[in-house]
Amino acid sequence: MVSGIAEESSDVELLRRQVEYLRALVHTDELTGLSNLRHFNETLGLELERTRRTAQPTCLVLMDLDHFKEVNDAYGHEIGNSVLCHFAELIRRAIRRLDTPCRYGGDEFAIILPGTGLEQGIALAERLRSLIQRSPFEMGSIRVQIGASMGVGVYEAEADALGEREFIEGVDRLLYQSKRKEPGRICHPAASTANRCNMAAVAPQIR
Repeated sequence: MVSGIAEESSDVELLRRQVEYLRALVHTDELTGLSNLRHFNETLGLELERTRRTAQPTCLVLMDLDHFKEVNDAYGHEIGNSVLCHFAELIRRAIRRLDTPCRYGGDEFAIILPGTGLEQGIALAERLRSLIQRSPFEMGSIRVQIGASMGVGVYEAEADALGEREFIEGVDRLLYQSKRKEPGRICHPAASTANRCNMAAVAPQIR
Protein backbone atom coordinates (compact mmCIF):
# COMPACT_ATOMS: atom_id res chain seq x y z
CA MET A 1 0.00 0.00 0.00
CA VAL A 2 2.81 2.37 0.92
CA SER A 3 4.50 1.49 -2.35
CA GLY A 4 1.31 2.29 -4.27
CA ILE A 5 0.98 5.69 -2.59
CA ALA A 6 4.61 6.48 -3.38
CA GLU A 7 4.13 5.55 -7.03
CA GLU A 8 0.98 7.66 -7.25
CA SER A 9 2.79 10.62 -5.67
CA SER A 10 5.62 10.19 -8.17
CA ASP A 11 3.14 10.16 -11.06
CA VAL A 12 1.49 13.34 -9.80
CA GLU A 13 4.87 15.07 -9.51
CA LEU A 14 5.81 13.97 -13.04
CA LEU A 15 2.49 15.28 -14.38
CA ARG A 16 2.99 18.58 -12.55
CA ARG A 17 6.43 19.00 -14.12
CA GLN A 18 5.07 18.20 -17.57
CA VAL A 19 2.30 20.79 -17.16
CA GLU A 20 4.83 23.41 -16.03
CA TYR A 21 7.06 22.58 -19.00
CA LEU A 22 4.18 22.90 -21.47
CA ARG A 23 3.04 26.15 -19.87
CA ALA A 24 6.56 27.57 -20.19
CA LEU A 25 6.74 26.36 -23.80
CA VAL A 26 3.51 28.18 -24.69
CA HIS A 27 4.81 31.43 -23.19
CA THR A 28 8.44 31.32 -24.37
CA ASP A 29 10.08 32.54 -27.57
CA GLU A 30 11.82 29.50 -29.02
CA LEU A 31 14.89 31.35 -30.30
CA THR A 32 15.81 33.70 -27.44
CA GLY A 33 14.16 32.09 -24.43
CA LEU A 34 12.43 35.38 -23.58
CA SER A 35 8.67 35.65 -23.15
CA ASN A 36 6.74 35.58 -26.42
CA LEU A 37 3.92 37.79 -27.72
CA ARG A 38 1.23 35.73 -25.99
CA HIS A 39 2.92 36.09 -22.60
CA PHE A 40 3.64 39.77 -23.28
CA ASN A 41 -0.05 40.49 -23.85
CA GLU A 42 -1.17 38.44 -20.83
CA THR A 43 1.42 39.95 -18.47
CA LEU A 44 0.90 43.53 -19.59
CA GLY A 45 -2.86 43.17 -19.18
CA LEU A 46 -2.40 41.91 -15.62
CA GLU A 47 0.05 44.69 -14.73
CA LEU A 48 -2.22 47.42 -16.10
CA GLU A 49 -5.09 45.98 -14.07
CA ARG A 50 -2.81 46.03 -11.01
CA THR A 51 -2.04 49.68 -11.71
CA ARG A 52 -5.74 50.51 -11.79
CA ARG A 53 -6.27 48.72 -8.46
CA THR A 54 -3.18 49.85 -6.55
CA ALA A 55 -2.18 53.14 -8.25
CA GLN A 56 1.33 51.71 -8.72
CA PRO A 57 2.59 52.67 -12.21
CA THR A 58 3.60 50.20 -14.90
CA CYS A 59 6.41 51.13 -17.27
CA LEU A 60 6.87 49.70 -20.76
CA VAL A 61 10.04 49.81 -22.85
CA LEU A 62 9.71 48.93 -26.55
CA MET A 63 12.89 48.29 -28.55
CA ASP A 64 13.80 47.74 -32.16
CA LEU A 65 17.27 46.68 -33.32
CA ASP A 66 18.79 49.24 -35.66
CA HIS A 67 19.93 48.17 -39.13
CA PHE A 68 19.22 44.51 -38.36
CA LYS A 69 18.38 43.78 -41.99
CA GLU A 70 21.92 44.81 -42.90
CA VAL A 71 23.26 42.18 -40.49
CA ASN A 72 21.14 39.48 -42.13
CA ASP A 73 22.15 40.65 -45.60
CA ALA A 74 25.85 40.72 -44.73
CA TYR A 75 26.15 37.49 -42.71
CA GLY A 76 22.98 35.45 -43.21
CA HIS A 77 20.08 34.56 -40.97
CA GLU A 78 22.06 32.16 -38.76
CA ILE A 79 24.34 34.98 -37.60
CA GLY A 80 21.29 37.24 -37.42
CA ASN A 81 19.64 34.79 -35.03
CA SER A 82 22.80 34.70 -32.92
CA VAL A 83 22.72 38.51 -32.74
CA LEU A 84 19.12 38.35 -31.51
CA CYS A 85 20.12 35.86 -28.81
CA HIS A 86 23.03 38.09 -27.82
CA PHE A 87 20.71 41.06 -27.50
CA ALA A 88 18.27 39.01 -25.43
CA GLU A 89 21.07 38.14 -23.02
CA LEU A 90 22.00 41.82 -22.66
CA ILE A 91 18.39 42.56 -21.75
CA ARG A 92 18.48 39.86 -19.06
CA ARG A 93 21.62 41.40 -17.61
CA ALA A 94 20.10 44.88 -17.44
CA ILE A 95 16.73 44.15 -15.82
CA ARG A 96 15.45 43.20 -12.38
CA ARG A 97 14.08 39.76 -11.50
CA LEU A 98 10.52 41.09 -11.33
CA ASP A 99 10.65 42.56 -14.86
CA THR A 100 9.35 40.66 -17.89
CA PRO A 101 11.53 40.74 -21.03
CA CYS A 102 9.79 39.76 -24.27
CA ARG A 103 10.46 39.24 -27.94
CA TYR A 104 7.23 40.16 -29.67
CA GLY A 105 8.41 40.42 -33.28
CA GLY A 106 11.36 39.60 -35.54
CA ASP A 107 13.79 42.17 -34.13
CA GLU A 108 11.31 43.83 -31.76
CA PHE A 109 11.62 43.46 -28.01
CA ALA A 110 9.84 44.76 -24.93
CA ILE A 111 10.35 44.98 -21.18
CA ILE A 112 7.42 45.22 -18.76
CA LEU A 113 8.45 46.98 -15.54
CA PRO A 114 5.92 46.54 -12.70
CA GLY A 115 5.63 49.26 -10.07
CA THR A 116 7.98 51.50 -12.04
CA GLY A 117 7.65 55.19 -12.84
CA LEU A 118 8.92 56.99 -15.93
CA GLU A 119 12.19 58.14 -14.37
CA GLN A 120 13.13 54.60 -13.29
CA GLY A 121 12.13 53.22 -16.68
CA ILE A 122 14.32 55.74 -18.49
CA ALA A 123 17.22 54.87 -16.16
CA LEU A 124 16.87 51.18 -17.03
CA ALA A 125 16.73 51.97 -20.76
CA GLU A 126 19.88 54.05 -20.40
CA ARG A 127 21.59 51.25 -18.51
CA LEU A 128 20.70 48.80 -21.26
CA ARG A 129 21.83 51.19 -23.98
CA SER A 130 25.19 51.62 -22.24
CA LEU A 131 25.53 47.84 -21.92
CA ILE A 132 24.77 47.43 -25.63
CA GLN A 133 27.50 49.92 -26.53
CA ARG A 134 30.05 48.01 -24.44
CA SER A 135 29.02 44.57 -25.68
CA PRO A 136 29.36 44.02 -29.43
CA PHE A 137 28.42 40.65 -30.87
CA GLU A 138 31.53 38.66 -31.79
CA MET A 139 31.87 35.28 -33.47
CA GLY A 140 35.18 34.35 -35.04
CA SER A 141 36.19 37.17 -37.37
CA ILE A 142 32.69 38.67 -37.31
CA ARG A 143 32.07 41.68 -35.09
CA VAL A 144 28.76 43.53 -35.02
CA GLN A 145 28.26 46.64 -32.91
CA ILE A 146 24.51 46.48 -32.47
CA GLY A 147 22.26 49.36 -31.53
CA ALA A 148 18.64 49.68 -30.50
CA SER A 149 16.08 52.46 -30.65
CA MET A 150 13.74 52.60 -27.64
CA GLY A 151 10.45 54.10 -26.60
CA VAL A 152 9.61 54.37 -22.90
CA GLY A 153 6.12 55.00 -21.56
CA VAL A 154 4.34 54.75 -18.21
CA TYR A 155 0.78 53.74 -17.39
CA GLU A 156 -0.62 55.46 -14.31
CA ALA A 157 -3.85 55.04 -12.38
CA GLU A 158 -5.27 58.42 -13.37
CA ALA A 159 -4.99 57.34 -17.01
CA ASP A 160 -7.09 54.21 -16.48
CA ALA A 161 -9.49 55.21 -19.26
CA LEU A 162 -6.66 54.35 -21.65
CA GLY A 163 -6.92 50.79 -22.94
CA GLU A 164 -4.06 48.32 -23.21
CA ARG A 165 -3.89 48.64 -26.99
CA GLU A 166 -3.88 52.44 -26.86
CA PHE A 167 -1.09 52.40 -24.29
CA ILE A 168 1.06 50.09 -26.43
CA GLU A 169 0.41 52.19 -29.52
CA GLY A 170 1.46 55.33 -27.64
CA VAL A 171 4.79 53.79 -26.62
CA ASP A 172 5.22 52.41 -30.13
CA ARG A 173 4.85 55.96 -31.50
CA LEU A 174 7.72 57.02 -29.23
CA LEU A 175 9.80 54.15 -30.61
CA TYR A 176 8.95 55.21 -34.17
CA GLN A 177 9.92 58.78 -33.30
CA SER A 178 13.30 57.51 -32.11
CA LYS A 179 13.98 55.54 -35.30
CA ARG A 180 12.72 58.34 -37.55
CA LYS A 181 14.88 61.06 -36.03
CA GLU A 182 18.04 59.05 -35.59
CA PRO A 183 18.46 55.37 -34.62
CA GLY A 184 19.90 54.60 -31.20
CA ARG A 185 17.85 57.13 -29.25
CA ILE A 186 15.61 56.65 -26.24
CA CYS A 187 12.36 58.59 -26.57
CA HIS A 188 9.86 59.14 -23.77
CA PRO A 189 6.95 61.52 -23.03
CA ALA A 190 9.12 64.13 -21.28
CA ALA A 191 11.44 64.27 -24.28
CA SER A 192 8.50 64.41 -26.68
CA THR A 193 7.03 67.40 -24.85
CA ALA A 194 10.26 69.23 -25.56
CA ASN A 195 9.99 68.03 -29.19
CA ARG A 196 13.24 66.14 -28.92
CA CYS A 197 14.76 62.88 -27.73
CA ASN A 198 17.20 63.35 -24.92
CA MET A 199 19.69 60.56 -25.59
CA ALA A 200 22.64 60.89 -27.95
CA ALA A 201 22.48 58.44 -30.83
CA VAL A 202 25.15 55.85 -31.37
CA ALA A 203 25.38 54.61 -34.94
CA PRO A 204 25.68 50.81 -35.19
CA GLN A 205 28.72 49.58 -37.07
CA ILE A 206 29.12 46.35 -39.01
CA ARG A 207 32.61 45.06 -39.56
